[in-house]
Amino acid sequence: MQGDKGRRGISRCLPLYICGTVAAMKRGTALMRALFAMLLAPMLLLLAPAHAAILPAESPSPPPAEATAAPAITAERNEGQDALIAERIAGIFAEVPSLAGVSATVEEGVVTLSGSVDDAAASTRAEAIASRINGVVTVENAITRDVSVDAGDELGALGDRVSQFTRMLPLIGAALVVAIVIAAIGYALAALSGLWRRVTPNVFLAELIASAIRFIFVIGGIVIALDMLGAGTLLGAVLGGAGVIGIALGFAMRDTVENYVASLMLSLRQPFRANDWVVIDAHEGRVIRLTSRATILMTLDGNHLRIPNSQVFKAVILNYTTNPERRFDFEIGIDADDDPTAARHLGVDVLRALPFVLDTPEPQGRVEAVGDSNIVIKFLGWINQQETDWYKARSRAIPAVKVALEQAGFAIPEPIYRLRMDPRSAPLPTSAPEPAPTPAPPRPVTSEDDTAPDVRPEDEIARKVEEERAETASGENDLLDPGRPVE
Repeated sequence: MQGDKGRRGISRCLPLYICGTVAAMKRGTALMRALFAMLLAPMLLLLAPAHAAILPAESPSPPPAEATAAPAITAERNEGQDALIAERIAGIFAEVPSLAGVSATVEEGVVTLSGSVDDAAASTRAEAIASRINGVVTVENAITRDVSVDAGDELGALGDRVSQFTRMLPLIGAALVVAIVIAAIGYALAALSGLWRRVTPNVFLAELIASAIRFIFVIGGIVIALDMLGAGTLLGAVLGGAGVIGIALGFAMRDTVENYVASLMLSLRQPFRANDWVVIDAHEGRVIRLTSRATILMTLDGNHLRIPNSQVFKAVILNYTTNPERRFDFEIGIDADDDPTAARHLGVDVLRALPFVLDTPEPQGRVEAVGDSNIVIKFLGWINQQETDWYKARSRAIPAVKVALEQAGFAIPEPIYRLRMDPRSAPLPTSAPEPAPTPAPPRPVTSEDDTAPDVRPEDEIARKVEEERAETASGENDLLDPGRPVE
């Protein structure tokens, strides 16, 4: 007890002591202020715990009261209060268009709402308004939602649209006339086929330009007509949709578009003429015509062959008709013991003596290879395809050189095979020697002087091509232009 009293006395004197010290520091010099501060600091550290223990503990704070408390319901009511509440609610609902069909009845402060509204939000709003009136105990919400359709309003809106369309009929007619006139101008310009054929190098390009003119004028007429009607937004949507559809069709019809572009390039480049003897990749024949989709050949068998232009444009084309001079070659093997140089000179002399072989370029003989049992010599000669058939010339030259070599003593050996017998195998049965075969009678040799060599070119396929081209109306569907240079 005495200790507690001492501590209480110290705690009471402590504020007085601090105040006096502060006053003295204000009146003293700076040195005195520092001295008093040094003495005061340890004393505060010693007294602080005791002072903290003397202070009474803080009592726990009471729990917070409810934020919103429901108003108390009075036991007494004034006469006419229900009528006043009903009148007040009716007045408020009358000023809100969405609540005009809601009525309220009040009995002992209980408000009952009835009627119909367009949506659930209006029903909730009516209940909230009624509950805020002073004196209302609770609200019974009996409002229903109106899901019926007002046929009168809908018919009225439809009638307005019909009348608006009727008023726009003159403008629609004028826009339609303008679109038709612009499209007619485009068709009239496109119909000048003679002009476009003179401007463009071939019929295909002339038709392409005519189609482009028609398309541009028709689209321009539609755009101007929609602009006159004030349908710019619709126009943008239509053009955007057309662009998307165009991209999709481009991907879907990639091969068709590629073939169309190849036809255009081939018509400009003119890689061959009609009736040219060509080889396109592995397809050989004479050209009948070039259309907008395919190149038509007649094979050497007399059959029609259609090659897509996209394949023709990317293919390697060999044209035998462009250069009338063509070389033929063949190989003949002589015995390994014979002189290849003498055989080569003899074969060249034989080729030079043939009437259908050209002197320039001169025929040649080349030693190609030395085989197991022969020496291979390759002979080459040139002909004029306009006067000599290539296959006939080669067929005449081969036997002529062969006969000359055999008559000069050069052997043309057959293939020689060596058989090695395995000693571990069973011995082959031996038989009596066969009698020597009787020599065969000499075979007749037909010389070229006995029969006149017919090496004229075969023109049957070329004639058929010309007849078929003559059947078409002046090359109407042919993109080959004989008046333009060949690539």
